[in-house]
Amino acid sequence: MEITIFGSGYVGLVVSACLARAGHQVTCADIDADRVRRLNSADLPIYEPGLESLLSNGLAEGRLRFTVDAAEGVQKAKIIFVAVGTPAGDNGVVNLDHVLEAAGVIADHLRPRALVVLKSTVPPGSCEVVRAEIASRTDRPFFVCANPEFLKEGNAVGDFMYPDRVICGVDSDHARTMLEDLYEPFVRSGNPVIFTDIASAEMTKYAANAMLATRISFMNQFAELCEKTGADIEVVRQGIGLDARIGPLFLYAGAGFGGSCLSKDLQGAIGVGKKWGVDLSVLRAVSDANDRQKTLIARKICRRFGDDLSGKRFALWGLAFKPETDDMRDAPSLAVIAELRERGASIIAHDPAAMEKARLCLGDEIRYGRNEYEILDGADALVVTTNWFQYRRPDWYAVAERLAQRIVFDGRNIFDIDRLKGLGFEYYPVGRRQVGPEVSGSGRRSEPPRGAQAGR
Repeated sequence: MEITIFGSGYVGLVVSACLARAGHQVTCADIDADRVRRLNSADLPIYEPGLESLLSNGLAEGRLRFTVDAAEGVQKAKIIFVAVGTPAGDNGVVNLDHVLEAAGVIADHLRPRALVVLKSTVPPGSCEVVRAEIASRTDRPFFVCANPEFLKEGNAVGDFMYPDRVICGVDSDHARTMLEDLYEPFVRSGNPVIFTDIASAEMTKYAANAMLATRISFMNQFAELCEKTGADIEVVRQGIGLDARIGPLFLYAGAGFGGSCLSKDLQGAIGVGKKWGVDLSVLRAVSDANDRQKTLIARKICRRFGDDLSGKRFALWGLAFKPETDDMRDAPSLAVIAELRERGASIIAHDPAAMEKARLCLGDEIRYGRNEYEILDGADALVVTTNWFQYRRPDWYAVAERLAQRIVFDGRNIFDIDRLKGLGFEYYPVGRRQVGPEVSGSGRRSEPPRGAQAGR
């Protein structure tokens, strides 16, 4: 089947590469000529596991191509996906300008009975706006539907190839038949393609991300309560996660959520509520809680070192908002870095994938190291903001030797408290027992002999 996709961003790239892998002829259109050139040379501009090989194979086998000439692709396509950006506008209202620009091109060039699939995250009613825009410019028959994406960065290829569900908002048998045929190879394991009305499909995306964000902020607030009362948020997490009504996912306390979806979609949902006179106060509280959570690690550092951090240097493990991506959008690391630098600290950081993107965001505001151990040399503390797998079981003897002080601030709760205590570290996790500095009878902080408790 001939398919055209508007937008070569995160969603557009994954959808294009996966549909090409399924044997379709896919044209992906974007207005960024340099990005198109890179993609046609198999130069992937984002880090996403498994995507590079799909891109290369699709290009090599002639099933995938990228172009700035969207009109050419639209003329041939039976299905046209709109996967362009929908940035947040004023007061959380989603900006549909890019969607409507795509709709204009589609209207001028679409073949009769083509199906326009809105993949971008949009508020309820957006499909009708797109339908009206196209209908105002053409007399040719066409169909519009909503097919929101549920792709997790770091596992997007797996999510598309083996989805737990596919949501399709349709209002015609023609659209339903085409989507059933399109997605049949991806749901053979029995997970459903769910057909709904269009507005419900559009709303489902907002509701899903709002629920995930709510669970995270809920646990982060309970983590603060645990620190005050002496409880352990990890034990609490396990206890409630075994309740079948709750489940174990998205219950990890930490330094807050980031990325391009949760925060934006929270604001988008709140904006939809305002439009319709519904006060989504729960979601406003979730957003406010996350804003506070992003500064938690910086506040812990200031409690330990004081508000004036001039002359202090911190080694930061992790820059991307989550592991297995290079996405720096709304990353908690940015909030931590901003708070520490404002107080005079210097920072040297490492990330397995996000160093290039971090330089675009931060420039020379911080320094960057080739590996996670190199940046520890002489640092006053280690700060963890992203729980990459390679950080989870470090060589603590090497860490102890390189740090100027054995102090760790763990924004992702990935380390063992007793292990670090036994090695003479101060350890500051989130919502768990903290191993603070021992105070001698003179009131001065006692430091264990270097190497002694680290087994050297």
